[in-house]
Amino acid sequence: MWKSVSRMLGGMILACVLCFGVSAQQAEIEGTISAQIEAFKADDFEQAFTYATPTLQRLFQSPQNFRRMVTTQYPMVWRPAEVRYLELKEYEGSVFQKVQIMDAKGVMYLLLYQMQPTDAGWRIASVQFLEAPGASV
Repeated sequence: MWKSVSRMLGGMILACVLCFGVSAQQAEIEGTISAQIEAFKADDFEQAFTYATPTLQRLFQSPQNFRRMVTTQYPMVWRPAEVRYLELKEYEGSVFQKVQIMDAKGVMYLLLYQMQPTDAGWRIASVQFLEAPGASV
């Protein structure tokens, strides 16, 4: 009987540790995305560029090129009216944060941020559009 109780307690402790780890990870990831969005709002594209992975930085080569892409292809991220963090998921070794963003006109977007851990903390590897709630295909 003592073994059963011991196993049950061990399982509960492990579950708590894993939940705490995911919560801490999600808080850090949300912090990275929020910091980049705040930099966008301030038109500080040099700072916003620092939240991209080194691979993404090499792809765009400069904060000016990054700015051009963001303002033309992701204006809802550049000037969001509302940002809401949804679920965090791991898939095939990658971490994805789903984010709901409302733009200044009240249009809702769902974005999937692929996040990558680096020596400097979590960085954004990519952002893709998902179908927004209520959108028709």
